[in-house]
Amino acid sequence: MVTYKFNRESRLLTPGHFQAVFSEPTRFGSRHFTLLITKSKKTPSIVDNNSTANNRLGLAIAKKRVKLAVQRNRIKRQIRESFRLNQHNLPDIDIVVMVKSGIDQLDNKAINQELEKIWRKIIQRHKN
Repeated sequence: MVTYKFNRESRLLTPGHFQAVFSEPTRFGSRHFTLLITKSKKTPSIVDNNSTANNRLGLAIAKKRVKLAVQRNRIKRQIRESFRLNQHNLPDIDIVVMVKSGIDQLDNKAINQELEKIWRKIIQRHKN
């Protein structure tokens, strides 16, 4: 059964987790996003056999790129929700999402469409 959880295990939490992704990433980009990806270093949990436990998401939304906290939080919510709904399709990876300037001008629908394209690219690339 596919679960659509986004819990603590689904997040990159420590600076060490982020550093592992920043040290040797594969990059995926779009007009407003840059995603850094590495194979998940986390060992699969023995209790929970679903594959979603092996995908982790980290967000790096810089104040320099998105000035208002309200906008930063809205963007983070959109990214988390999109990840939550697509995580079961993704391979076992750790992802750090960074944004580019101008993303705060986009509405939620446009943000979601851009993320959907990136998820499809990642899935396609990892099938090969």
